[in-house]
Amino acid sequence: MKSTDSPRRRATRLKLFDAAVDLIAEQGFSATTVDGIAERAGVSKGTVYYNFTGKTELYEELLRHNVGMLASALRGAASECRASGGDTRAALNAIVRAGVRFTRDHPALVRLYLGEVWRTHSVWHPTVLAVRRRAHAAIEEQLRIGAEAGELRMGTDVRLAASALAGALLVAALDWRSFAPEVPAEEVERTLGALLPTLRDG
Repeated sequence: MKSTDSPRRRATRLKLFDAAVDLIAEQGFSATTVDGIAERAGVSKGTVYYNFTGKTELYEELLRHNVGMLASALRGAASECRASGGDTRAALNAIVRAGVRFTRDHPALVRLYLGEVWRTHSVWHPTVLAVRRRAHAAIEEQLRIGAEAGELRMGTDVRLAASALAGALLVAALDWRSFAPEVPAEEVERTLGALLPTLRDG
């Protein structure tokens, strides 16, 4: 990505990200063209190349930026909960709520991210691993705090538990958004929150 970063260019890149996410979710990466991204974003083809070297870099950067937004949403929800005196279960429930709402607002992005996690030979897989780690770290941090406070069951593998919670959260939220959108978000959040198995009761 170009090093110069002005508010106008940031806004342009966000428009390109949104257009690319929608198109790739609709028709796949291979079928998506720079011309198509430019048309969907309402800019010239030259604008795409002014901001990115091509479609591959644009896609890599949108993954980094948008999954970074997910990680920030999860971490921010947990931090706000802790600041108000919440324990580990409350912080994890806050993460669940943030994840459900992020998926509600960005279903195409979550669908792309979940697909890319398993494409281990793609050129941008190192980027996917890095952003995956950021998202999981927000959950892992809360589990580690809980372990130190004695709130976790003995023998809990914190990293595996964080991975399991992140995967279950995003897959279940995307399933809800895709196949049962009539269910209120609050009901999805309550259901997922009730499935937190790693904490002691009371």
